[in-house]
Amino acid sequence: MHIMDVVQNSVRAQADTVKLLIAVEEQYLVITVEDNGTGMDEVTLKKVTDPFYTSRTSRKVGMGIPLIKQNAELTGGSISLSSTVGSGTTLSAKFGLNHIDRPPMGDVCATAAMIITGNNGVNVLFEVVKGNKKFALSTNEVKEILGDVDIRIPKVTSFLKEMIAENLKELNIEFD
Repeated sequence: MHIMDVVQNSVRAQADTVKLLIAVEEQYLVITVEDNGTGMDEVTLKKVTDPFYTSRTSRKVGMGIPLIKQNAELTGGSISLSSTVGSGTTLSAKFGLNHIDRPPMGDVCATAAMIITGNNGVNVLFEVVKGNKKFALSTNEVKEILGDVDIRIPKVTSFLKEMIAENLKELNIEFD
């Protein structure tokens, strides 16, 4: 859910490119979301980890970034957040890989497939890295392969989920 929430922040910030990187580094699981959206000024950047701050007008709290920060810190990890107005934002959350308090990753393959197919007009670059093993896929690649087929149809999402799962299995990349 953290991944979906942070990516949706990027989409709301009018990003047309979002890079989602999941990396297993020694004793850490690192999730990085980088976008080319509207970015945040320094004042907003300092407030964004406060659960009682949100830029949305439909509610008075913003729990996404504060929760990912709390969960990362509970595992001995941390988050880093950088942003430039007009250029975009990068959030990187580092979780203790084998820490008992690390939330389960859930269905990474389904999440990636939904992000790729569910954000029309956004090129999502999805990458998983573990040691020298790497899997990468982008919305633009999928659209090129599909040609005239609408990327948003459920069969495409299901196909991508299975394809991502097969590739990660072939590379012997697991998260939970």
